Amino acid sequence: MATTTASLDIPQSPDRVWRLIGGFGSLPDWLPYIPASELSEGGRVRRLTNQDGGVIVERLQAFDHDARSYSYAIEEAPFPVTGYLSTLRVHAVPGSPDLSRVEWSGTFTPVGVSDTDAEELFHGIYTDGLAALLRTATA
Repeated sequence: MATTTASLDIPQSPDRVWRLIGGFGSLPDWLPYIPASELSEGGRVRRLTNQDGGVIVERLQAFDHDARSYSYAIEEAPFPVTGYLSTLRVHAVPGSPDLSRVEWSGTFTPVGVSDTDAEELFHGIYTDGLAALLRTATA
């Protein structure tokens, strides 16, 4: 099993950042390469459409509003992995009430590619996503 994690500090309070990213259908609000998200099954499944029209279907596995965290699994996607589970978290930074540390992590089993290639793919997605979040949160 392969893993990767990316994190970034955002100069906004954890509650404000969570309000922006904490909704399972909120990716289009801050992630420009996901312009559409359609929720189904009572908000537990999201069908994402990327800029190229590709579809990614993800299922919410865990949600903790108080801990500002949710985890999801990929059910359908054009990625060379199986068993994908990812978590998005917003942490408080001790002593800095107007600073948040956002962490995006994932575990997965590569299929037809090396662990390193799969880790680099998702690390790039997470890093680019967090950079987009920073731009949106500070705009």
